[in-house]
Amino acid sequence: MADTRIQALSQFTLSETPDGYLIEVEGDGGSSLALSATPDQIDAIIDALDALLSDDDAVADAFEEEDREA
Repeated sequence: MADTRIQALSQFTLSETPDGYLIEVEGDGGSSLALSATPDQIDAIIDALDALLSDDDAVADAFEEEDREA
């Protein structure tokens, strides 16, 4: 069975290929993974990250507003 320990991201690269993109990810344990992705998949990743970060910004803004009111 494969090792399923979660590793912290140590680095990643994104490069363009004739068919789309190559995503290379390396964990702090030295494991690496290379994935091909279509432009639509990259757009979906960007949208998901944007939504996640926007949610984080909204939470942070709410905390800052509470601090100002206190």
